[in-house]
Amino acid sequence: MPQTSRGTGLRPCRLPKSQRVLLIVDFITSLDFPGAEKLAAPALVAARATAALKQRLQAEQVPAIYANDNYGVWQSDFHSLVSTCLGLEGEAGQIARVLYPQADDITILKPRHSAFYASALELLLTEMEARELVICGLATDMCVQMTAADAFLREFKVWVPADCTAAETKEAKAAALAYMGSVLKCDVRPSTAGEPAIG
Repeated sequence: MPQTSRGTGLRPCRLPKSQRVLLIVDFITSLDFPGAEKLAAPALVAARATAALKQRLQAEQVPAIYANDNYGVWQSDFHSLVSTCLGLEGEAGQIARVLYPQADDITILKPRHSAFYASALELLLTEMEARELVICGLATDMCVQMTAADAFLREFKVWVPADCTAAETKEAKAAALAYMGSVLKCDVRPSTAGEPAIG
């Protein structure tokens, strides 16, 4: 077996360079929390839209980063979470099967709502020379909005495709998208409307 100079057998992979990065937030979930029964159906719809967008972006060499809650289980790892969710029934299992990470995707666990907080995300984006984030995920009015706010503070251009996020109510989703559009200066056009240019 080939060895590195340290004899570990592990070889670091080169991060792709890309001005645009797809950030997929909290779609890999057991949907086992209060309010999940309201979120499940719209989350599956959003996951299918995200999977279609991801396929289009991959054709343009846009890399994907999955940022997912660790649910306070500090012994967990991302691939164990994916394996667990793939085995579930209902919307949680369907979402995982539609949108599970591929070999070239980057995965990180996050301990709080924003994908930036106490995670490796900012370092990864710096190494990738990213300028724009396409943020898809759950929930629109929680983790997506807080991630978008942290991206805004770091002067990223942000696109939050409206059809690629979901919330427990239509009202909560609409209010969050309006806030992200007006205050955080995000583009919130749906994925079907075409991709905004990097500016």
